[in-house]
Amino acid sequence: MKTVRLLLPFAFLLSLATPAVSAEAGMVVAAQKSAAEAGINMLKRGGNAFDAAAATALALGVAEPGSSGIGGGGFFLLYIAKEKRYVMLDARETSPKLAGNGEVYKTQSSVDGPQSAGVPGLAAGVDHLVSRYGRLNRKTVTQPAIDLAKDGFEVGPRLQSMLNWRGKAFNETGRNIFMSGQQIKQEALADTLVRFAKGGAEEFYRGETAGRLIADMKRDGGLIREADMAAYRVIEREPVTFDYQNYRVISAPLPSSGGLTLAHVFGQLKDDDLKGLDRADRVHLLVETMKRAYRDRNAHMGDADFVEIPDLLSADRLKQLRAGIRMDRATPSSELGSTTDAIGAGTDTTHFSVIDAEGNMVSATLSINYAFGSGYVSPSTGILMNDEMDDFATRPGKPNAYGLVQGVANAVAPGKRMLSSMTPTFVIGPDRTFIVGTPGGSRIISMVLLASLGFMLDEDAPADWVNAPRYHHQFLPDVIQHEPNAFKPELTAELQSRGHVFKPMTRQYGNMYAIVLDRESGKLTGLVDGRGEGKAESLNPVD
Repeated sequence: MKTVRLLLPFAFLLSLATPAVSAEAGMVVAAQKSAAEAGINMLKRGGNAFDAAAATALALGVAEPGSSGIGGGGFFLLYIAKEKRYVMLDARETSPKLAGNGEVYKTQSSVDGPQSAGVPGLAAGVDHLVSRYGRLNRKTVTQPAIDLAKDGFEVGPRLQSMLNWRGKAFNETGRNIFMSGQQIKQEALADTLVRFAKGGAEEFYRGETAGRLIADMKRDGGLIREADMAAYRVIEREPVTFDYQNYRVISAPLPSSGGLTLAHVFGQLKDDDLKGLDRADRVHLLVETMKRAYRDRNAHMGDADFVEIPDLLSADRLKQLRAGIRMDRATPSSELGSTTDAIGAGTDTTHFSVIDAEGNMVSATLSINYAFGSGYVSPSTGILMNDEMDDFATRPGKPNAYGLVQGVANAVAPGKRMLSSMTPTFVIGPDRTFIVGTPGGSRIISMVLLASLGFMLDEDAPADWVNAPRYHHQFLPDVIQHEPNAFKPELTAELQSRGHVFKPMTRQYGNMYAIVLDRESGKLTGLVDGRGEGKAESLNPVD
């Protein structure tokens, strides 16, 4: 029997003691208890981590509708133990043909309404995950989501806050479902999930569900058509893999900017002794490397199937960038070269991590972009559609919903996948493995960076890696964004004396769920972010 230890968040976040729970191998850590339970139940039924991931993804789309769903997409980073192989399933949305080069968004919103939706990818991703790598059938992994949609669930504080913020974006169908009281039932979505359980991606993209969805979109002003749905395919991609000191990092490739941006930062830090730096020097150095990495990300990254990506990670180039960092002075972004190519990304995303007894692993980050996506619910299918078209450069040189200015590398084109910041990641150490990811828009990458460094440096308790206060720099705007109370006054003053400008956020951000595997003992540690309402579920807990 292997030991599993579940670490709940800080006492000041949950006002609970931190218990240690022993269990047999197998764990799911997700943003909703019902979704984590759906995943762990697949392991109890003899399924593997990929079955558990499929069930968790579908259940999250029902129980956490503001963050993901079958009307959205995402990335599944996999480790297939029997093949000793890493792969990423790219289930990112694609641009419909009628969106053209994005001219439509000069007069229409790329955030609210059906015209802001890309072709959803999650259904294809889940079907591929189950049919290619799972043990259970599609009906079994879909049933928990069907039950959640039919039976309904109570609105929790986090969801209520999102509804208060974005409720005005809903169409009439959305208002009737999500704004009618404390119990949310999604009967039309349940019927759609039943059809998916029977017919899979073929039914969803080319069958009755596709026909219903497209009819709704045509009537209500959406851009997705039959050919767009029929053309959608999930893509298996080789992950970004790089080494940093004694650690190997496996992360998401394009159209995620996450893996390359992480590699960029760690490449700049290759010869630095972070443990030997005081707090001010460490924050300064990390901010300066983020600034340079995000500058390259913003200027050059897009869907590599459509645009040529220059070599941003050559050793000489990264060494030169690091040499330009002064420890006594912040480099203004204007001195690093101008670019209008910053990339937007929705903050309302979700993440979960899974491992089974055989060593199969999944790190999955899913999204519909903005909170509740486009706000448009297809009346005949119950599908809440994404607004991922805003992740493109719909208006080059102009700020998107997040104040980020976008450029031509991420311009709209039919069939193209919009650039993403989602960064599902594995970090393989000498004796431990870290499965990690988080929602949080363009700040996802810096959050995964800071958590990964926490794991590598091992200076704090594991719970701190996902709960510590966060900070971020993305080149433009040229400010350090940070959570409330992230820095003590004396540290802020020291960094300001070097030229840094601070922008405190009004609320906390991110919602990280991670697993640590001790490969020698087999012990698992589930890490739950106190900013959310998530849960770590393990297989067969024992006293």
